[in-house]
Amino acid sequence: MDKAQKLYNIRHSLAHILASAVLEMFPKANLGVGPVVENGFYYDFLLPRPLTPDDIKKLEKRMRALIAEKLPFERSEMTIQEAKKFFADRGQTFKVELINDIEKFGTTKADEILNQEAVPVGTGLDLSLQGKTSDKVSLYKTGKFVDLCRGPHVENTSQIHADAFKLDKVSGAYWRGDQNNPQMQRVYGLAFETKEELEAYLKQREEAERRDHKKLGVALDLFTFSEKVGAGLPLWTPKGTLVRNLLDDCIWELRKKVGYQKVEIPHITKKDLYETSGHWAKFKDDLFKIQTRDGHLFAMKPMNCPHHTQIYARKLFSYREMPQRYANTTMVYRDEQSGELSGLSRVLSITQDDAHVFCRFGQVKKELGVIWDKIVVPFYKSFGFDLKLRLSLHDPQHPEKYLGSPEKWKEAENILRELAKERKMRFYEAPGEAAFYGPKLDFMATDSLGREWQVATIQLDMNMPERFDLTCVNEEGQKERIVMIHAAIMGSIERFLSILIEHTAGAFPLWLSPVQVMVLPISRKQNAYAKQVVKALIVGASFSRPAAGSGRLKAAPTSGIEKFRVELDNRDESIGKKIREATMQKIPYMVIIGEKEMKLKKISARTREGIDLGILTLDKFTEKLESEISRKK
Repeated sequence: MDKAQKLYNIRHSLAHILASAVLEMFPKANLGVGPVVENGFYYDFLLPRPLTPDDIKKLEKRMRALIAEKLPFERSEMTIQEAKKFFADRGQTFKVELINDIEKFGTTKADEILNQEAVPVGTGLDLSLQGKTSDKVSLYKTGKFVDLCRGPHVENTSQIHADAFKLDKVSGAYWRGDQNNPQMQRVYGLAFETKEELEAYLKQREEAERRDHKKLGVALDLFTFSEKVGAGLPLWTPKGTLVRNLLDDCIWELRKKVGYQKVEIPHITKKDLYETSGHWAKFKDDLFKIQTRDGHLFAMKPMNCPHHTQIYARKLFSYREMPQRYANTTMVYRDEQSGELSGLSRVLSITQDDAHVFCRFGQVKKELGVIWDKIVVPFYKSFGFDLKLRLSLHDPQHPEKYLGSPEKWKEAENILRELAKERKMRFYEAPGEAAFYGPKLDFMATDSLGREWQVATIQLDMNMPERFDLTCVNEEGQKERIVMIHAAIMGSIERFLSILIEHTAGAFPLWLSPVQVMVLPISRKQNAYAKQVVKALIVGASFSRPAAGSGRLKAAPTSGIEKFRVELDNRDESIGKKIREATMQKIPYMVIIGEKEMKLKKISARTREGIDLGILTLDKFTEKLESEISRKK
């Protein structure tokens, strides 16, 4: 048995032990479902009163006592009718409802219904029947507790470490995700194989909470939300807008070097465009729709690729003009459910750094390689992300979910597989993760807390050119079907920033920091000199010793372009307080001006990490900043 299966069995078994403890505390409790989820498990209960923190402590203590009894998990079967009576006699009406679904739909169909209502795998249904109708269901007995369940479990509770789990929180949840149904209490538990793994996870979670982008983004004055504007619609402050633009400019510079051109498109479209592309049939319920006064139906664009096809389709290109590479950073809009919105991670307005390459089939591997080597890798290297690759393929068991023939899919997937092998990057294949129009290279980034995120994506599309009849003229003067490549480096600027803020704890690299240097005079006496230092750093001039008796810095002429982003804190506060506040704002460098610095016409500098750089000339300090920015350290 592998580690993942062993851990699943432990977590699933703990859900049963929790339900057993709850029934002892509340004999009339009505049990819902108790699945395994990421990092643990939960169980839903309809109880006579709300659970208190003291209740949770008592339940945890009782669970440990049950574990110490070395109780076996014993599987048995009952007919549908026997099981209905068994649970009805015990007042377990939700279990009877699940058995009715099994009887009516078969086990797999019943499980799908529950999964559609946001109940994860492990709902307690016996799927060993693989969807076939049957007059039997499986149950598991642990001590006095019996539950409708498909398993698997540990053999007995001695295989569970009593100090490797913890009841975590209680929340409300409607039965089967329907607000018309009773609201239950969902008790979450964390569970691992060992105490050390549990403690490591709790420590990581504590650090993740400290780095939570929803808190840090507001504290650093990057973005805000307004109830009057609406949930899922972030508003960007001057600092946050600067960071967004710097990220976008960085990617544009990488794209420009390899031949991309900027395009622009409207934010709405007639539904005809998405009917042709296939998006309307797949995603019409996720679109914001607009009815014009003339009776036409428009949609807010949820993606950009169909618009870009029409830019390509404006003329017939010769093979000599191929490939055509279009880049476009623009917002798209998706009607997400309010309960799914979360900070910048899940929003209604999504800014995509989108690009599409229209090329001949023989140019595909080269274009994919250029995006990979010249754009994706340099961009993520600058943030210290460790990348691996997910090859996202279609699910051959469900061809109805995808556009195009099996032959086209096989051809496209083989191209991506070959490319991944040639690059020798760690990769794994994920059937069912493809876009509906083509397979993908999804780059997975591991952040500083060890969490994995899907970031950049490159998608190979042989279907949309077919649907829009996109061609070029080949060497024989005949029309030749082309291929389309979709590439988003950040994917969504909002989501990428949520990852980056938490990855760096808000301490952006120097090139990306909204304020790069804060100048801090110790007292009012140094204010005038501090202002000169600010001005000199902003223009990034070349500095020399002042002329005898002038008492002023001498700066060479500049182009007027700001070199560094510098602010002055000349408040009448202690230097300690100024340093603390600049550090809390994650400003990379602090320049401190006292009597000594003013007399020498130099500066003292320190980093936000508290490293003292000593007394420097402005020339040396400027060189240090320039070097760090050029290396995007």
